[in-house]
Amino acid sequence: MCRLFAITSKSPLSPMVAIEALNVMKEGHDGSGVGLFLRDLGGPFEEMKDAPILSGIFSDDGLKRLDTFMMDIGFMTKYKISIKLPKTPPSGTPKRDVYLVRAYEYPEEWERLSSEERLSRLLILRLELRKMGEEKGDMIVFSFWPDVIMLKEIGDPLQVAEYLGLDRKELAARIIMAQGRQNTNYAINLYACHPFFIEGFSTMTNGENTAFVPIKEYLMSRGFHGYMGYQSDSEVFTHILHYSINRLGLDIEAYKHVITPLQRDDIEKHPNAQFLKHLKQACRRLIIDGPNCVMGSLPDHSLFMVQDRKKLRPGVAGGKPGKFVFSSEICGLDAVIPDRDKSKDFQPMYLDTVIVGPEREEIKICCQTEALNHLH
Repeated sequence: MCRLFAITSKSPLSPMVAIEALNVMKEGHDGSGVGLFLRDLGGPFEEMKDAPILSGIFSDDGLKRLDTFMMDIGFMTKYKISIKLPKTPPSGTPKRDVYLVRAYEYPEEWERLSSEERLSRLLILRLELRKMGEEKGDMIVFSFWPDVIMLKEIGDPLQVAEYLGLDRKELAARIIMAQGRQNTNYAINLYACHPFFIEGFSTMTNGENTAFVPIKEYLMSRGFHGYMGYQSDSEVFTHILHYSINRLGLDIEAYKHVITPLQRDDIEKHPNAQFLKHLKQACRRLIIDGPNCVMGSLPDHSLFMVQDRKKLRPGVAGGKPGKFVFSSEICGLDAVIPDRDKSKDFQPMYLDTVIVGPEREEIKICCQTEALNHLH
């Protein structure tokens, strides 16, 4: 089992908050890797919310190739974080040349494009860079998107964080998602490390998805270039989320009806029965098979958590106005917000979607048996 921790806060926090929470839950992950997703950034990035930020790991040769490629297409560096590495990495962590976090200026000709077109092109560029890196093994690209930083590495989360100096103020963020990895399914490939990200949507999962192959095949048949990779059976959760909201025009409450639809008798009694019957039929190949606990972040800066029908992976939500946490275990939540009203902690069951909106004022709980708001 992996361990998940996500926090949303009105004021920017250090990624170490999440790393320390993972460390408290250490019995639930084996220290084989850590993944971090940072969004709604503070520090120097606060002033450049629209600038695309490239996050990844590069060899010295890969960095030269990157620089040549980016300059040729007109991207100039606006700001970068230089991570000075100690000579010896922690036990189990590979020696790397460069961990890159770099914000760019758009090329002049991009300025005329709509925001939508610019973002669409960023995805294409990220996939091109990933392909270049896979050909020569000199670049690993996690994200290329405004106001988002992603870092992933093999090794114990706390040791990796200290090695990379993640307590620096330039990395402060209002939304942080972190996963402590339990390496169960694959040889360790950093593209298989959670969280996953596509066009503003990010998720991470504790569990296993035995319906992975039909879901992957369905997504890849949709004709969208971003549905690719799939080094992990959990990456499809991010892509189903993107597909449900961006392609089908649904909202986060309906996401649950796509991945874990109600049984036939429950649909018959539902206020939106007709719609849900059609949705279940149309998206039947996207139904997941767990057990899974999924936490995610949306482009509007909402956080959410869902469980599948088997409800065998733990998850709890709690906090206070201005700061909320989703955690695999209560001890992770206790470590970060000990002074909350614990009677308001909520552990979602399989029908629930837990949401903390961008205003960060309260936990909202949606149950699948209730009417869908966006259909009214």
